[in-house]
Amino acid sequence: MYLIDSTFGPRPNITKPVLETGPLIMALLRPHLHRFHSNSLRQSAYPSKTTAESGGGLLVYPTYGRHRCSAIAIDAPSSLTGVTPIRWGYTSVQGFRDEMEDDIVIRSEALDNFSFAAVFDGHAGSSSVKFLREELYKECVGALQVGSLLSGGDFAAIKEALIKAFESVDQNLLKWLETNGEEDESGSTATVMLIGNDVSFIAHIGDSCAVLSRSGQIEELTDSHRPYGSSKAAIQEMKRIKDAGGWIVNGRICGDIAVSRAFGDIRMLKKGVDEGRWSDKFVSRIEFKGDMVVATPDIYQVPLTSDLEFIILASDGLWDYMKRDKYRANGDLCFANAAKMWFCNTYMLACEALAQVALVNNEKLSSQAFFNQEPETDTPSMIQDRRSEDNISIIIADLGRTEWKNLPVQRQNMVVELVQAVATVGIVTVGIWMTSLLS
Repeated sequence: MYLIDSTFGPRPNITKPVLETGPLIMALLRPHLHRFHSNSLRQSAYPSKTTAESGGGLLVYPTYGRHRCSAIAIDAPSSLTGVTPIRWGYTSVQGFRDEMEDDIVIRSEALDNFSFAAVFDGHAGSSSVKFLREELYKECVGALQVGSLLSGGDFAAIKEALIKAFESVDQNLLKWLETNGEEDESGSTATVMLIGNDVSFIAHIGDSCAVLSRSGQIEELTDSHRPYGSSKAAIQEMKRIKDAGGWIVNGRICGDIAVSRAFGDIRMLKKGVDEGRWSDKFVSRIEFKGDMVVATPDIYQVPLTSDLEFIILASDGLWDYMKRDKYRANGDLCFANAAKMWFCNTYMLACEALAQVALVNNEKLSSQAFFNQEPETDTPSMIQDRRSEDNISIIIADLGRTEWKNLPVQRQNMVVELVQAVATVGIVTVGIWMTSLLS
């Protein structure tokens, strides 16, 4: 396996390359990408942990301080008939939060030719995410009978098994948090994908999102579990919360939490009310009839048809930026250029491009500047408004079903490049002439 990170080279002690590095190196030598890396991607040179310890093969890099970014790309075995292996890339970026509460898991063992990928977005601490990154995978493997249910293709049975796995893990998490004693009111969303045999199953709770690219068009697969908005999913969530005795204030359940489905969050459960996690005065005014935040997932089945190119799982830090009407054009540009980077085998840059477009650094690195487009004129207030403050985690699964070389790629403006070259030569010539006069 050949692992690539954002410091321009392979990790130590990894000697078996499986990716062509020529196009990647050429892409990394582009001046605007070089500036992007040198300014934005300073990080530790050695991994802190590897999921190979538990049967995986992915490196997880430490994330110290803010605005840190790490990414890798790997080739994984594919059960998809007649295509190249699934190519995975991921990145995690700490935004303006004090703690990195996101996490990513990609594993491909013990599931009968299916791969498991998950994005977790924690809140009120990272304890829940630390528990879930190991335990949710184990519970899903057990519930799916080590992949035999997946191979059988019975969607009703798979749906029932995944719902059971999620709800069982939630109960185990609540017990663990109470025993652990630290951050016992933390919680986490989860978007999980199981992919193989020409089909993908997605289990989802919270406000992260899964999207796919089909014939160059982006399709949103999941609904956000948030107690506000006019979508069908939002209306259903608000009704469920009110039926349980809760209410919504400024888009938050009881003025507290902004997601209506998640792991943990014991204070939002009837159990939390019974244990006195709310004041007596507060409890005396209401009557909870059920849990306001639940861990029951939505389950989706996605046939991997020949026109499907890639699937993206990402936390809400990315989607909240891209869905704003004001910046939707930037988001579309980001997707288009990320696809071009994928064509060049620059998997990590494709992931990082999606993340960094939502995190403008102090040097005004906008999506246009990053992709060598004409930058817009920004005021400090515009930059702050455009920036996502949340942590961002992204997984991209390329299914190898698209001949990227046959897709139209935006060509550079040769006239502009020629003028720039002539101007550069002219400036250098004048400089030499002036130096000779002074000497």
